Amino acid sequence: MSLSRIIELAGVRTAIAGASQSRTMMIFLHGNGMRHTDLVPFAGSLALPMAFLFPRGPVPTASQGNAWWPVDEAAKTTALQKGPRDLFDRQPAGLTTARELLGGFIAAVDAEFHPQRIVLGGFSQGGMLACDWALRASRPIDALVLLSTSRIDFQHWETCRKPTLSLPVFLSHGYQDADIAFSAGECLRDFLCSVGAAVDWLPFEGGHEIPLVVWSRLRRFLGQVPTASPLG
Repeated sequence: MSLSRIIELAGVRTAIAGASQSRTMMIFLHGNGMRHTDLVPFAGSLALPMAFLFPRGPVPTASQGNAWWPVDEAAKTTALQKGPRDLFDRQPAGLTTARELLGGFIAAVDAEFHPQRIVLGGFSQGGMLACDWALRASRPIDALVLLSTSRIDFQHWETCRKPTLSLPVFLSHGYQDADIAFSAGECLRDFLCSVGAAVDWLPFEGGHEIPLVVWSRLRRFLGQVPTASPLG
């Protein structure tokens, strides 16, 4: 599966790949400093009857990629000298703007494609935003995919969370993640279980990455999401 096309949705540059006529869609949010097309080959290798949408974060980065909110790289480097981080107590500057942008984007996906199923996912910073949006938004989704990520703004998550987030969640984290602590992934898992999510938890030997073992388990997880009828 190769890159199908680039479009603009709600002012967001977006790559679309996969079964473009499917009404089952996965919206995948890239990590800090990544290009929005970086994971197109990964999605293609899954070879599932789904359409994959990869929106581009609004903040350009020095790595010629993008982010969903600005990151103070100097402060991050200093913090990492003490070891991998758990970002549960951080309220990133730009989080509200990113959440509103994602909400507008999903509304545009609904208006443009009329999907019957939406899976929302993200890697690292993208996973933080995906989870934050899923906890706060009124628009239901069908599944959540969170790869190598952390809780953020947790004080507000606890006050605004839905009584039950009864949807399937795939969550993976590397034991040797040098950026986001493995314990942060465990705490996110425990929180999601506490709000009623059906969590498919995959710890793996490795770092801040998406290795083959994650690909294999994620493919199985997504294969269990009911496939909606094609457009037409």
